[in-house]
Amino acid sequence: MLTINGITVRLGGRTILDRATATIRPKSRVGLIGRNGAGKSTLMKVMIGQLEADDGEIEMPKRTRLGYIAQEAPSGDATPFDTVLAADTERAALMIEAEDYSDMDRLGEVHERLLAIDAYGAPSRAARILLGLGFDEEMQGRPLDSFSGGWKMRVALAALLFSEPDILLLDEPSNHLDLEATLWLENFLKDYSGTLVVISHERDLLNNVVDTILHVEGGRLTQYAGGYDDFERQRAERAAQLAAAKASQDAQRARLQDYIARNSARASTAKQAQSRAKMLAKMQPIAAMADDPSLSFAFPSPTELKPPLITLEMAAVGYSETPILRKLNLRIDPDDRIALLGRNGNGKTTLARLLAAQLAPMEGGMTATGKMRVGYFTQYQVEELHGDETPLMHMSRAMEGQSPAAVRAQLGRFGFSGDKATTLTSKLSGGERARLALALITREAPHLLILDEPTNHLDVDAREALVQALNDYDGAVILISHDRHMVELTADRLVLVDDGRAVDYAGSIEDYIDLVLGRNQPKAEAKPKAPKGAKAREDAKALKKATDEAEKESLRLAEQRSELDRAMFNPSGADPQFARLSMSELSQRRAKVAAALEEAEARWMALAEKLEREAA
Repeated sequence: MLTINGITVRLGGRTILDRATATIRPKSRVGLIGRNGAGKSTLMKVMIGQLEADDGEIEMPKRTRLGYIAQEAPSGDATPFDTVLAADTERAALMIEAEDYSDMDRLGEVHERLLAIDAYGAPSRAARILLGLGFDEEMQGRPLDSFSGGWKMRVALAALLFSEPDILLLDEPSNHLDLEATLWLENFLKDYSGTLVVISHERDLLNNVVDTILHVEGGRLTQYAGGYDDFERQRAERAAQLAAAKASQDAQRARLQDYIARNSARASTAKQAQSRAKMLAKMQPIAAMADDPSLSFAFPSPTELKPPLITLEMAAVGYSETPILRKLNLRIDPDDRIALLGRNGNGKTTLARLLAAQLAPMEGGMTATGKMRVGYFTQYQVEELHGDETPLMHMSRAMEGQSPAAVRAQLGRFGFSGDKATTLTSKLSGGERARLALALITREAPHLLILDEPTNHLDVDAREALVQALNDYDGAVILISHDRHMVELTADRLVLVDDGRAVDYAGSIEDYIDLVLGRNQPKAEAKPKAPKGAKAREDAKALKKATDEAEKESLRLAEQRSELDRAMFNPSGADPQFARLSMSELSQRRAKVAAALEEAEARWMALAEKLEREAA
């Protein structure tokens, strides 16, 4: 039993927690939630003794082992595998003691204890945990200092999970994980035998793992039974002020329904209408959202451009002279909503940088519409904001030459109006800084938004607001995210980046999750079910590809016929390979090429006509 008795914490003259009280039962799985800045991490630091409360106390049984990830990531020459094994301090100490043969009685006790804690099965368990978090065998044996900060934090998480504390405390554990590792972690936590307290903004993790929600609001704690969806339903029933939010949401539903009714039948807007219909079907109450202007997201609408925006043909991209991805054949249209799937390190960010023109193709071709504007959000732009400047200063510099009203209008689209626009960035929450970064990259109304993990600093309500803004946005979207709730509601096309390639994935996000977890797999001869609209898109792509190939073949044969004509009537200027042939041989070869050209041109014309009919 862990009891939180009247905890009060004041920081910088502000009361963060105000007589917060709750009881956490043994072996329960608690989701600690609340808006950014509400005090979730503060409470967790009080639990582990890292922060002293001004009043109140935390009670738990003696010798309770708490597990928490330190802010400092592990480093040095040790390997991830050795670091994880060393996290079980009792095992490490007993293994050293087992090498001392001077006291045979004590040696017997040591071996009994080693057997009791399954010490000899620990290496395989450590390897399984690391593998689940994305470390293959080679990576498990590399020095820690060869990894980035994000991968080091994965090692810290692996070490914590391996140590199996009585109470496991996790603060946003999926922030450094990709979708595949997030799914593995979720399944690991489902089977965890101890007490779990997790701070998370992942709706799916909160629904699938926790059995209790502890909501931090106004410095107080309120306990709800069930997962996140249960919390929302219960809170909606218990909170009288949600009536105002419900009225606002009803108005939004009406706008969505009106848009769907007016645009479903039009080919140019049918896909946007489908996206809104999907959002409407899955819309859930958002606590206090209607009354909170800081949840504002509104992407400016771009000017219209003809498709395609970008075409990749057999392109390769990478760094220095080493390609990461090869044979890229990809077309992006103005209404595409694409989610990139695949483990971290497979090349999702590399592909995003290619599409954003930050990297040039090493091989093949890349064609982009000349007037296209791209807004590219990365995980690191939030940290690169200047803490001693205000949002107004950031935006004024970015929009140099434009009127103060235009600058204020762009900030207002993202909730920075009034005093918020002149607050130092260092005083903003992580979610507010993320919104400022989004406001900066969209200031020129981009035709293509590339978002690389945009939700890491956003709480649940802010993520819902971002989903709605993306579905209202008129441009194309490329999304990299481990938040499958966001992927499901915003993307209607999935691209799998794996094994040096990037190819369209025919299944749904649920199919991909099943694939990663190795469940519900179809028989070998069965094809994965395509998401709505995917088959028509794939058929159109196949037809376009066949038409292009027929055209190229016709042009090749026409050029070859011209070379043969030149060899027959102007030998001095002919290709050397034909100059050696006799007139009879040239004539026979020309006849074959001419016949092949006639067939190729007929095939090209037939495919082109079919493509034109399909596009009409």
